[in-house]
This record gives sequence, structure tokens and C-alpha cells, in this order.
Amino acid sequence: MPYLPPLSMLLLMVLVSSTCLAKMPSAEARDPEAATGVQHKLSTKSNKFMVSAANPYAVDAGVRVLREGGSAVDAAIAVQMVLTLVEPQSSGIGGGAFILHWDNNQHKLTSWDGRETAPSAATGDLFLNAKGKPMNWWEALTGGRSVGSPGVVSVLAKAHKAHGKLPWSALFKEAITLSEKGFTVSERLHLLIANNTNPALGRYDKASNYFYPNGQPLQTGATLRNPELADTLKKISTLGPKAFYSGGIAKDIVSAVQNAHDNPGLLTEEDLSSYQSKERLPICAPYHQYKVCGMGPPTSGGITLLQILSLLEPFKLSTYSPMDADAIHLFSQASRLAYADRDTYIADSDFVDVPVTGLLGSSYLKQRSGLINIDKDMSTAPAGHIPNNTAFSKGDTFAQPSTSHVSIVDASGNAVSMTTSIEMAFGSTLMVRGFLLNNQLTDFSFRSKQNGKLVANRVEGKKRPRSSMSPMMIFDENDKLLLVIGSPGGSRIINYVAKAIIGVLDWKLDIQLAIDLPNISNRNSTTDLESDTAAVDLKKALETKGHKIKIRELNSGLHGILVTPDGLIGAADSRREGVAKGH
Repeated sequence: MPYLPPLSMLLLMVLVSSTCLAKMPSAEARDPEAATGVQHKLSTKSNKFMVSAANPYAVDAGVRVLREGGSAVDAAIAVQMVLTLVEPQSSGIGGGAFILHWDNNQHKLTSWDGRETAPSAATGDLFLNAKGKPMNWWEALTGGRSVGSPGVVSVLAKAHKAHGKLPWSALFKEAITLSEKGFTVSERLHLLIANNTNPALGRYDKASNYFYPNGQPLQTGATLRNPELADTLKKISTLGPKAFYSGGIAKDIVSAVQNAHDNPGLLTEEDLSSYQSKERLPICAPYHQYKVCGMGPPTSGGITLLQILSLLEPFKLSTYSPMDADAIHLFSQASRLAYADRDTYIADSDFVDVPVTGLLGSSYLKQRSGLINIDKDMSTAPAGHIPNNTAFSKGDTFAQPSTSHVSIVDASGNAVSMTTSIEMAFGSTLMVRGFLLNNQLTDFSFRSKQNGKLVANRVEGKKRPRSSMSPMMIFDENDKLLLVIGSPGGSRIINYVAKAIIGVLDWKLDIQLAIDLPNISNRNSTTDLESDTAAVDLKKALETKGHKIKIRELNSGLHGILVTPDGLIGAADSRREGVAKGH
């Protein structure tokens, strides 16, 4: 049931929501990626377990698993399989994921890398045209060229082997049933199709027939069945991940990729059969009395977000009110500096020596923080100098705001923070066996060299493209789990999650209010303010400091769970259709 906070918090909610959310636009006025019929949500309280994810069907599947004694990882598997069906534009078994896992009994944090890998035959000219110039991004994403070996099935299977409690096959129940019997198409899915979010969606027959029955976009309220996906999930649930990475499913994936007539790719059956998800060390840094933890490379999310918080710590954001122009200015400057380092240094650490320790070093961050002027925008920030590290060039990478995030805490206090994606909405638009294939290879830089230097995030065979996914967990001064959070949103994910963390830790907001604060983003270029929110009112004050402002849709999809002495408080971004549910 919705959590109703005490009177003092209710008064704050009225103040902040009237300031920050009064200008929430109608569905027609918003980006089609946004939730429709936007209405400010209330946080949800539970004294046992909690699931917060992007679609009610998926959340219900996770809750069922937890009720039956399943672990957080078990619930995450059930949630992901349903999301493959009901939110196909954002994630699925044709994509990849990053998972943070907290083992409450062993007091251990683990991270799992299920990022896609490039085909073994891929080289730096993968996204160059016949003239040796970078392809147009929209041309590159469509078809087989952009498809990497999917990692979701592999990474969930490995996590389940380590932390699962229920049988693997029991976790596919809802997804199979819904695929066979059908689910009700949401307004959001309808709008994403009808508004031509991915212009290539109708290019290939399977996806075209599925999303445009009788030549028309799927209608809100229609019942959609997917018997092909049901059959695929039955095979995976019975035989495990080998059913996906070899045999008939793998053959069909490769055939679709290599035979995409207008943009074929290089993926082979050997690329699929040899794919390996990996357990990696999480990265953590202090922020005030807290410990903030995230994923390391190949995602840039953890390092960049930790840098932003560390760069801001000397400025004591707790002394500012939410949406204060000076606080937002400071946030934008820290983001400039962190994104400058991100673009230069971070890539797949199996191929590039990423200076994680240097980027998070206290003396380095103190020096970088000293570049921030409270009165003036620094304009484009240069990357910092990390001694004894190879100098790379920035490159050119184009990440799109799709993806999905899942936050779960089970009855034993174990937790999962999982960000999962097929990249662009509807991915490569290639559909195989009832699911869409990713276009994650477009997260590589299209150029291998820039200004005479190699680009860290260049295309190489078997390499994982850099990501911005930022699944995060935060621990209190006693090393107890405090917050599980993450978001979709392309390269702006880092800003979205940082904003929410600051809202909770510095401004002591209810987690729902922290998530619903207007979004502000700076990726070392313009300062972007979320349209139709109170952020727009900051434009003049920020321009006075020298900012170049863009008013635009900034559609996060944050899902978080706050762990308190009185129980769990879950929240789902009011911009989308997700929910948080507990016991």
C-alpha cells in the first residue's frame, strides 16, 4: 500500500511537489518515452520485501517470487523475463545488463557484468562508410551491424547460481503465461510506436507485423500475445542459458544479423557460444558519512557518478534548498568535470587500462573541485591529467535514452540493483523468436582515432562498449544498506541518479520526492533543464552565470528503495508507468 509519511513530511511534499511537479505536462505535450497521464505518485512502504520496476506486470512477477521465499536475484530474473514481453522497447533477453548484488548475511557486495560484446571479427572501421567517414547514427543502429552478443541470460544465470533460492525454471512462470494468454498494451508502449520513436521499427517484417498489426500501431488496451517468445522462454527455463547461446535460437539470431539485407552484421554462432558474463569488483567512495557503490568499467556510470559526488562534497549541498540556482550550478560544474574524464579515460577495462584509482583519488578530486567557481560556468571542461596513464582522445559516442532499471530488496535483506538495456528504443529493430535484438555496438566511438590519438572506447573484437548505466547502492556509517537505486536515460543516467541520491542524502527528501525532482543535466556541453517543470525557472539565474541553456525533455525512469529502521520505502519515477510494491 502507498506509504503515507508523517505530517511534517507531508507539508514538505506539498511544498516541493507544488514547486517541482506543478508544471508536469500532459501526455500529448511530453516526449513519448514519458509516462502518460502523469500524476505524482506516493512512495510505498513494506516491512518485509520490495520490488520497484518499470511495469506493473513485471513487478507483480517479482513480488510473487519473493512471497514464495525467493531471493532478490530470483525476483530480478522473473522481472526481466516479463519486461522482455511488456516493455520490449527498453530491455530484454536480446540485450545486456549490469547487476549489483548485496548479500546481507555475508555482508558482501558483488557486481556482475552482462554487457554485450562485439563480434570477434569487428574492427575500428565497423561504423565507417565507403568514404572512411563515420556513418550516420540512425543508419548504423538499424539491422545487424549494431548487434552485440546479448548478455542478459548469461548474467542472470550466473547470479542465480550464486544467489538463487528457487529453481531457475520457476522464475519464468509469469512471462510464459503472459506471452501465451496476452497482456494489455499500455499507453506508453502505444505512443512509442505511434510517435515513430525508432523510425526503423517497421523496416523488417517480424517487428513490423508484431508492432503494426494490420498496418496500424498497437492500440492502448489491446491484448497482445507472443507465442514465439513463450516458446523461447520455455526452452531457456528448461535447458538453461545453453538453449540461448547455442542451437536453434543462436542460429536464428545469427541468421537475422547476417541477413539484414540493408545493414548486415558480423555476429557468428561462435561469438554467441563463447560469450561470458563476468563477476567484477564493485567500486565505492565516501560521500559525507555514507559509502556510495556502483559498477566499474565497462560502464562509466559508477566512476562518473562517484566523481560528481566527491567534487560536490566541499560545497555542502545540504545548506542549499532543493532547486536552488547555486546548487544546480554547482551540480552542473561537477558534471562537466566528471564527464570530461569519462569521455577520455573510461572504456572496457579488459582492453584499456582505466585509471580507476587515479580518477577517484582524493588529491586528484580536490584539485579538480578547485576548478569550480560558484559564480561562473567554466564552459567546456578539459579532462584531468592522470600521471603514468596512456593519453586517449575523446572519441564520438551517441547514447540514446532508453533502458530500464530494477531495484529489489528481499525478506532476508539481500538486494539487487540492475540496469538493463537493448540501447535505443526497440534496439536494432531485428526481432528473433519473439524478442528484439540490441543495437549496443553503437555505444562504441565510431572513430578509432581522434587528433592523432587512439580513442579508448574504439571498436575491437570481443570488446564491450562503454555504457552509462548506473546501478547504485548506498550504505550508512555502520555499513548497513540504505539505498538501492538506478535509472534509464542514456548518457544522462548518471545525472539522473546523482540528483536523486543528493535529494535523499543532502536534502533529506522522501525518496519519491527525490526521484521526482526536476532533472538537470550537463554532459560537458549545454546545461539542460527539464521542460514543463520548475527547472525552467532557473534559466535566467544560470544564464547570468554564463550557462548556455537548453529546455528539453529529460525523461528519467528512476526506481529506488530506501531501507529504514521502520521498514522499506519504495518509489517509482512519476514520469513513467513503473510501480513499487512490497509485502
